[in-house]
Amino acid sequence: MTKKPKVALISTGGTITSLSILGELDVFEYSSTGTRLDAHGMLEKFPQAKSVADVIPVAFDTLLSTAVSFPHWKKLAEVIAQLTVEHSDLAGVVILHGTSSLEETAYALNLGLKTDIPVVLTGAQRPASALSTDAGMNIFNAVRLAACPEARDLGVLVCLNDEIQSAREVTKTSNGRLQTFRSPDFGALGHVDGDRIVIYRSPTRRRTPDTEFDLREIEHLPRVDIAYSYAGGDGVAVQAFIQAGAKGLVGAAFAPGLLSPEEFTAMESAVKQGLVVAISSRAGSGRTFAPSKMREAGFIQADNLTPQKTRILLAMALTQTKDRAEIQRMFDTY
Repeated sequence: MTKKPKVALISTGGTITSLSILGELDVFEYSSTGTRLDAHGMLEKFPQAKSVADVIPVAFDTLLSTAVSFPHWKKLAEVIAQLTVEHSDLAGVVILHGTSSLEETAYALNLGLKTDIPVVLTGAQRPASALSTDAGMNIFNAVRLAACPEARDLGVLVCLNDEIQSAREVTKTSNGRLQTFRSPDFGALGHVDGDRIVIYRSPTRRRTPDTEFDLREIEHLPRVDIAYSYAGGDGVAVQAFIQAGAKGLVGAAFAPGLLSPEEFTAMESAVKQGLVVAISSRAGSGRTFAPSKMREAGFIQADNLTPQKTRILLAMALTQTKDRAEIQRMFDTY
């Protein structure tokens, strides 16, 4: 008998682990009225993954993804590192995660993990108790992907709705639909189909484990805030973030990366006060463009990263340096 690959299953909570007390038709109130299963409970409820892998449930914090932040990313990195020590034959890791901040956790791990085995995040749009939940199939497919040798060296992956996405590129695009996770500029890396896993392309940007960041070695991330551009924006939010102690600022700017006059003045003042400012776009797709005025103000260009991922990379960059040229190199690399 062929030995099944070994895959660790870590559950952080979220919709995918939620059970509603209102019954199988509740896909709305479950987050405030229900309970959440841990990894052991999820494996009992959806045991199908055990048919394709030797799945090891791993204890972790169970919470809503709106509560996930840097301490949980650091802890995940530590847990994954320990798993690779305890299980030298570990084929991969699956992380169950709420969809609200799933892309942020995936990108943080993509920057700061030190393992070459596949790490796959998955979630669900409908709770585990729902009549038509996507939880079971997403877990099954994520385990298949984590156990797939071809998934190595692709960085951290996101797998929902039968699609394989890169952590750097993927974003949640719909509040309620099952096809919510998309990579707007470049599309999926591949698909997890019924008969086999098919991968069509690889990410080219630098990623785990070949990075200059290690989440396990970072004690805390410096404060980095996001200022969202809108018609009539006056820069007051930027000033408030500076007063709150921000070390870096992200502009979720008008497409293709422009600020209102008042926002520009506030951001330029922030740079003069020693903060690092990175300009992304609220459009959610495409590179930001930097006319001479923006370059002369000392702003970093975030390429095509979303504001929320720009914030993560800028915060991690600031743990290494405050040199703007060096941080721009990082944005051009990751």
